[in-house]
Amino acid sequence: MLQIALWKRLAILLVCVTGLMLAAPNLFYGPVERHNDALTALERGAISTPEIEDALAEWPDFLPSGLVNLGLDLRGGAHLLAEVQLGDVYAARLDGYWPEVRDALREVRAEVGTIRRQDGAPDELRVRISNPDGLQTAVTAVRALAQPIVSLTGVGQTDISVSGAGDVLTVTLSDAEKAATDDRTMQQSLEIIRRRVDEAGTREPTIQRQGADRILIQVPGIGSAQELKELIGTTARLTFHPVISRSVDPSTQPTADQLLYPAMDEPDRFVLLERTPVVTGDDLVDSQPAFDQNGIPAVTFRFNPAGARAFGVYTAENIGAPFAIVLDEEVVTDPTIRDAITGGSGQITGQFGVEEANRLSILLRAGALPAEMTFLEERTIGPELGQDSIDAGQIASLIAMAAVVFFMIASYGLFGVFATVALGINVALIFGALSLIGGTLTLPGIAGIVLTIGMAVDANVLVFERIREELKTAKGPSRAIALGYERALSAIVDANITTFIIAVILFTLGSGPVRGFAVTLGIGIVTSVFTAIFVTRLLIVFWFERRRPKTIEV
Repeated sequence: MLQIALWKRLAILLVCVTGLMLAAPNLFYGPVERHNDALTALERGAISTPEIEDALAEWPDFLPSGLVNLGLDLRGGAHLLAEVQLGDVYAARLDGYWPEVRDALREVRAEVGTIRRQDGAPDELRVRISNPDGLQTAVTAVRALAQPIVSLTGVGQTDISVSGAGDVLTVTLSDAEKAATDDRTMQQSLEIIRRRVDEAGTREPTIQRQGADRILIQVPGIGSAQELKELIGTTARLTFHPVISRSVDPSTQPTADQLLYPAMDEPDRFVLLERTPVVTGDDLVDSQPAFDQNGIPAVTFRFNPAGARAFGVYTAENIGAPFAIVLDEEVVTDPTIRDAITGGSGQITGQFGVEEANRLSILLRAGALPAEMTFLEERTIGPELGQDSIDAGQIASLIAMAAVVFFMIASYGLFGVFATVALGINVALIFGALSLIGGTLTLPGIAGIVLTIGMAVDANVLVFERIREELKTAKGPSRAIALGYERALSAIVDANITTFIIAVILFTLGSGPVRGFAVTLGIGIVTSVFTAIFVTRLLIVFWFERRRPKTIEV
């Protein structure tokens, strides 16, 4: 008969109320978003300010605060296509080999004579020896430094190639090592960009590799492509170098194993450094904004065990000597080592404010980009254009819903009203589910919701038509309604399962807009079946128990 157990009624009502509560924050999108951004900033170590406190007060903490993320086409934002300069990595790798090559040649100095690094192409390490007769000995000694390549494509090959001509020995990366390095560089760049964008509080960025050396970056909600470039395009490479001279003439020509960088706080002062760093930002495990003992904004950092050990050994052996902290080819500070620094942590101070301290800590925490990037394409989609898309989607959704409501009420009367109420709950459940999973709504996603609105009444049509048929033979309206739901169930499940399978295929094989459409369509199918089978039936049961009609018209 037409009965629903109490626990089922409570479960249905609980799902509906939960969905409505999860969807409600989307009606107050701006305040909730500012509240969430302020909360995220505090969780990531930002310094509390009056602006952050005001943003936190815009939405109560005890209410759900999940939002449907708006895609680039709805919210506006920045689009960048970047090319990674993979050749930069080859030069850095070979610079790292120089100390090992130098030490290996020093062990056979009796045969090769004096050694000196020479300038050469970025992807070459050239070393001149004073005794050309010992060239073969030098080549053999350096070849012994070669290591097997750790990659599926480089099995059985080594990472460097060594050759010699006259009195010059040349070290280059092998082709297999270059291919493996390219792949690692791209993967590292993707991950670092993703971490930097997420740290900045943005939502659902699209970061994809395109081709051999390009990366597509789309970030909704950011002000401009230039703002995104300032965040992503900064290498933020932190290194610690021994200082040769704290102040030299800017026209000084550094040798192949030296660097000449300006001081950040004194642009007219140039510092001469040893090229090979003691430790690098790769050894950092954490970086946070802070204030120094004078209340000036600063950035603290902490090394991993290997970095802390190397830094501790160097400072213990060079007490009284200066060393330089270099950030992106500028000397942040070049203090004198007073004591051994064995704790593995330190602090960077300079002429920057709270905002710069926050941004610098984000960049250091995310890690240094392994190579520079050239931006081939940049585009800013204004929020006005995104708002136009939202307005168009709303108009389409309202027209679709109005047409469906008119058809259902005209065709089924009071039962059509029940279906209309369930349809409204269905749409709320879709937004509640998207908010719960942190889904992104795009223009194709709105199309999926519009399609769901049209499909949502299909199950009700099947049920109502079946009830009409059962009224001709069943004994009483209660029995007709029960049989209508029972006998229409198989058709409802079959129709929606096939559509859901299509949504899964679109999500699995598609990308970008196609996946956005598949997500909303899949969620809409689940919520449509729930509202048609359970919510509409519960509304009819409530009405039937109250009215106890002898006859019904569907």
